[in-house]
Amino acid sequence: MRQRSSFVPRAMSSIFAACLFAVAMTSAAAAEMPALKNLSQPDPGHYASGAVSPADVDALAKAGIRNVINLRPASETPDFDEANAVRAAGMNYESLPIASADDLNRANVDRFDALLKKQEGTPSLVHCASSNRVGALMALRAGWIKGQSVDEAVAVGKQWGLASLEPVVREKLAAQH
Repeated sequence: MRQRSSFVPRAMSSIFAACLFAVAMTSAAAAEMPALKNLSQPDPGHYASGAVSPADVDALAKAGIRNVINLRPASETPDFDEANAVRAAGMNYESLPIASADDLNRANVDRFDALLKKQEGTPSLVHCASSNRVGALMALRAGWIKGQSVDEAVAVGKQWGLASLEPVVREKLAAQH
C-alpha cells in the first residue's frame, strides 16, 4: 500500500501561517497610525484622512505608509513643506491641489486615478484638510471612471470621507450619467 504524502497538509499549513502573519502585520500597521483627523481605512492598505502635521510624518512611515497623496493646495499649509518632509521620511509624495468644488472636474479625476494606479499594491494615504475632498474625488472616480451609479459612487465617496461636498458631487455625477 502506498503512503500518502504529507506535502499537501504541510503546504496548506505554510499558506495558512503566511496569511495569519499578513493579517497580523496589517493590524499592527493600522494600530500604529497617527491620530489623524477623520482617519479611515476604506480598503486594505489604503487610508484617507484630514490634515497631516509635521509630527505625523515619521509615524506614517513607521506605520508602513509608502505613498502620500496630498489634495491640499500649498496656500493651506504655508509653514509646512510636506513634500520634503514625506520624502525625507522615505515615502513617495504626490500633490494634486483641489482648492474648491471648481477643481472637482474630469481632468483632475483622471489625474487622481492615474496616481492611485501608480501606487496600487502599496500602503497609501490620501488626505486633504478633513477628508471631504478625498471622498469627493473617490466618488467622482467611482462614477466617471468605474461606471457606478450616482448612489453607488456617493456611497464609495462617503467611505473615504465625503461630507459637505456631497450635493456638488451628486450634481456632477448626474450631469455625466
